[in-house]
Amino acid sequence: MKTGKIIKVAGPVVVAEGLKGSKMYDVVKVSEQKLIGEIIELAGELVTIQVYEETSGIGPGEPVFPTDMPLSVELGPGLITSIYDGIQRPLDIIRSTRGDYITRGAEAAALSREKKWEFQPLLKTGDRVIAGDIIGTVQESSVIQHKIMVPWGIQGEIVEIRQGKFTVTDTVATIKKEDGSLAEIKMLQKWTVRRPRPFKEKLAPVEPLITGQRVIDSFFPIAKGGTACIPGPFGSGKTVIQHQLAKWCNAEIIVFVGCGERGNEMTDVLLEFPELIDPYSGKPLMERVVLIANTSNMPVAAREASVYTGITIAEYYRDMGYNVALMADSTSRWAEAMREISGRLEEMPGEEGFPAYLGTRISSFYERAGRVRCLGNDDREATLSVIGSVSPPGGDLSEPVTQNTLRTVQVFWSLQDKLAYERHFPAIDWLTSYSLYLSQLSEFFAREVDRDFEELRYKSMEILQNEAELEEIVRLVGIDALSTHERLVLETARSIREDFLHQNAFDEVDTYTSIKKQHRLLKLIILFHNCAEKVITQGVTIEQLNSLPVKAKIVRAKFIKESEINKFDEIEKEIISQINSLTTTIPGEGENTEEND
Repeated sequence: MKTGKIIKVAGPVVVAEGLKGSKMYDVVKVSEQKLIGEIIELAGELVTIQVYEETSGIGPGEPVFPTDMPLSVELGPGLITSIYDGIQRPLDIIRSTRGDYITRGAEAAALSREKKWEFQPLLKTGDRVIAGDIIGTVQESSVIQHKIMVPWGIQGEIVEIRQGKFTVTDTVATIKKEDGSLAEIKMLQKWTVRRPRPFKEKLAPVEPLITGQRVIDSFFPIAKGGTACIPGPFGSGKTVIQHQLAKWCNAEIIVFVGCGERGNEMTDVLLEFPELIDPYSGKPLMERVVLIANTSNMPVAAREASVYTGITIAEYYRDMGYNVALMADSTSRWAEAMREISGRLEEMPGEEGFPAYLGTRISSFYERAGRVRCLGNDDREATLSVIGSVSPPGGDLSEPVTQNTLRTVQVFWSLQDKLAYERHFPAIDWLTSYSLYLSQLSEFFAREVDRDFEELRYKSMEILQNEAELEEIVRLVGIDALSTHERLVLETARSIREDFLHQNAFDEVDTYTSIKKQHRLLKLIILFHNCAEKVITQGVTIEQLNSLPVKAKIVRAKFIKESEINKFDEIEKEIISQINSLTTTIPGEGENTEEND
């Protein structure tokens, strides 16, 4: 086997010679310690290698061993419940063999070669298949059925298909291809991470990804197959929101990528996720989760690869027909890894030192999301939603990573530290956030929730925007300068903020709100506002409205259990009767009193 020789080492970047025939993005093993690296530049006889492990102690003259294979992930039964690093090394296996710290050159198969899985064939000998067809299933976890697909580039006739318990490297079927050659189908596939997995057709999103978070689902929804970003400064709650979405969103598979986050935050994920109970199945949440942990103290180059590893695994489950959600926390650390490697390569820097291709890399990552028609004869549809958090230095949303992300994604949840300091969570700013999926999802909300849901949303946003304008007046001349109607707007806006948008992630009832309960809750607040608007023209004061007993019931309405949603009917009747009763106490309204009686 041909070997190269190191001639220069600059941090995670190594320059070598003597690797004739090597291609871009081929994986190589660097030095006698066999450190994993990837070719990222070819210049004549020289190759530049990005090493995914610590390179201290490595020097010129040491060997480089080519593999002639690009950086790939192993796909097959066993991914669910696994915890990997950025280049798909199983951390639990490495810990059991190497200890608590990953030693350099540590290798372990991403999928167990010993474990046997019960394979149930769905097709028979003589059936014709194409790439993407499902030939059988494996029960991967108690809630996920793993579907074994014909690999890309293979089609023909099944000449043998087996049933029973097999390892991922055993042959479960044999296909006679069009050219007469035989292809052995195993449960294990490999796919290069930088190349998107193919599909038949990309479709427009039509259904929301329900998260149970009121500010998201009602005001700034993301579609299944959509893209969203969560930028915010330190301490604004990005990671907590990512955890809430991972637990409560109605995707069937969750892939969580911790990309360059602090070790203590990733530790919380690794300790909490196995303990969480899936609200949809009652089983442990990990039964439908794949975790990729690449913390800030791990090698910087592997951080750059971790998001590609995560999205390739997510695409694999999407191809089976599942609705998949990928959480990337945080893409800023990924961009910083690109900047560091670009600097080592002595490339011309762009804005704030980031490489000129930053925007292209970010958009190519998010564009792998979508609702698609999968390969195969059964015409199945599936979605891959991508939600990435961004950590702009000092909360500056004008920095390059945030701006390039916003050019690509369709939903922007703007986190504000001032809301977090006021203990308002989720700390999503309702005045600067937006969703470009509202028009596409309006038909779904009208059909599945209520036709007035869109109207309630727009009315609420109008009130919140009016509040922002009125607060400027209050700061300048005081609240006494406002009319009764304007004071009502402030009161209703406060109710929307505190009784609807504010949500307690640690309360058993409030942590999740179904979309139908969100509608009823918002309807209560707007009904009170509309009824109050009518009576203040007859001389009813804000103080009288605030003293009504039903106000306390509106405040507590978000703690009504989903099974008791009929209680909202009673509160609506009380709002109407109590507000109307106020007009009977106004002098000169005696005739109305008799009529009301």
